[in-house]
Amino acid sequence: MRPTPRKAFAASVLTVAVLAGVPLPATPAAATPHTAPSAAACTPAQVVTNGGFESGTSPWSQSSTSVITNRAGQTAHGGTTFAWLDGVGSTHTDTLSQSVTIPSGCSSATLTFWLHIDTAETTSSTAYDKLTAKIGTTTLATYSNLDKNTGYVRKSFDVSAFTGQTVNVAFTGTEDSSLRTSFVIDDVALDTSGDTTPPADSTRTPAAPSYTVSLSSNTSGTVWTGHESATFTNASATALSEVYLRLWDNYHGTCSAPPIAVSNVTGGTAGALSVDCTALKIDLSTPLAQGQTATIGFDLGITVPSGADRFGYDGAFSFIGNALPVLAVKDAAGWHLDPYTNNGESFYSLAADFKVTLDHPSTLLVPATGASVDTPGSSGRTITTATASKVRDFAWAAGPFTKISGTSTAGTPVNVYSVTGISSADAQSMLTTAKTAVDAHASRFGAYPYGELDAVIDNNFWFGGMEYPGFVLDLVSTTALTHEIGHQWWYGIVGDDEYNSPWLDEAFTDYATDLALNKTGTSCWNSVSWASTAEKITNSMAYWDTHSSRYSTVIYGYGKCALHDLRRVLGDTAMTKLLKDYATSHWYGVSTTAEFKAAAQAATTTDLTSFWTQHRIEG
Repeated sequence: MRPTPRKAFAASVLTVAVLAGVPLPATPAAATPHTAPSAAACTPAQVVTNGGFESGTSPWSQSSTSVITNRAGQTAHGGTTFAWLDGVGSTHTDTLSQSVTIPSGCSSATLTFWLHIDTAETTSSTAYDKLTAKIGTTTLATYSNLDKNTGYVRKSFDVSAFTGQTVNVAFTGTEDSSLRTSFVIDDVALDTSGDTTPPADSTRTPAAPSYTVSLSSNTSGTVWTGHESATFTNASATALSEVYLRLWDNYHGTCSAPPIAVSNVTGGTAGALSVDCTALKIDLSTPLAQGQTATIGFDLGITVPSGADRFGYDGAFSFIGNALPVLAVKDAAGWHLDPYTNNGESFYSLAADFKVTLDHPSTLLVPATGASVDTPGSSGRTITTATASKVRDFAWAAGPFTKISGTSTAGTPVNVYSVTGISSADAQSMLTTAKTAVDAHASRFGAYPYGELDAVIDNNFWFGGMEYPGFVLDLVSTTALTHEIGHQWWYGIVGDDEYNSPWLDEAFTDYATDLALNKTGTSCWNSVSWASTAEKITNSMAYWDTHSSRYSTVIYGYGKCALHDLRRVLGDTAMTKLLKDYATSHWYGVSTTAEFKAAAQAATTTDLTSFWTQHRIEG
């Protein structure tokens, strides 16, 4: 989201629309094309109930009423309640379990939980007190007093072998006769999905990208240097002799002093920068035939400019969106090398895996896309390692944020990072909004697949909000934050070409925002007034950049009203099913206007030809 000129939020604009905008390390892309998932067989879901323990004790079984607790002595990873096993200091056993059913159609299932261990034991060699994590009769891991830590650590296990089964997720903590050890568990989740790769797509390449990045920052978090590599597969029947990197944030500087500097390229030969220095051609060392894989690498320098922007710093707080070079997409139309737009988004990328290591001063908190783990670095520094699977981009921030955390009812951990000047009441309100929004969208379109969700709040942003996978920037605004979180599905999970078809993410997200906020859009199409015969909901950013005053009105306002009208034509039940099925069939894939129109037509016996004409939806 980001209208006026990229998402400025005048009150009058808000009445029309909100403006716009995992834990496992990335693995090399396979050398053979992926097969299409059976989308209808599995609707992604999170099957643990009350994994954050915020909704009482049901349906957990516990050995005593004191296991699920909020009593003093320990703290929650998110929210206020947690499971505290042992910590007695004498011979003792605590248990905690829940029966879950893992859908049979799903090929991927991952159990995660957050664990904190503290102990009075002084030994460095003997495991006196133990915690065992099991699924069914299988022991996943055993921890002990030797695994003590100062905070929570995220644990993750592939439990795909148990799909189609009803099994117990169980924890057992045992203490010996002296010296206590506390095992504290929070935010338990078991996420399922269909295929672990995007749908097969021979028209879009390079496919299945995997990025590995290692960067180190200066003391303020405004300069980052290091290395990036990208592994990818050619999905096309046409040999791939070159690729393009999009260096989007060079829009914010000059070609003589680019904010994003790439050097020392390996795996190919770098050409000249083009498209106002936002595109870099790399001729591959060896052309790739269909199904073959290659890797390119390069040194990377990022210099964050001043400004409260999606790429900029506001005082001590840096926001680093679109800074990592990503592979441009080649499809049936050729290479997509569209220019940067500050009025909306230009971004078009395929679902990718990221492993990003960020070395920074310990005084800075670094929220980021994906699941993050902090470990000590050199003196006074921390290494944040963030991993994300099947995301279209990676963003992070750095600064002395104030952080609060919680867990949605469906089990998604949510973190709110606030800059100086955001009141605790506003931060808490945004946390509540985020937890409600992520569950509302998930219930309609499929379970949120990205682990935790980070929201960075700064009222100095000149736009309403900006979306990245698992990471959003926002003002203090219930509507804006609900919208940006909706983008996790419409752009994040269900991708699109944001430059040429902006309505596919913005209109769909604003429609989802209305539904989440219980707005029906009654008669909203009645207020439509076209500025010219050339104005259409499906126009590209090339059109809207020359008609910027109409962008938010048409793309957000008219776009969502068209979807409300479509719901009235199809009926509520059919529209709900259409969007959920469409999201499932395009999970980690790319949506087009033609594909959506075809799916909508298949959902009704009513001929929709006149509907598309009336609503100026072409393609």
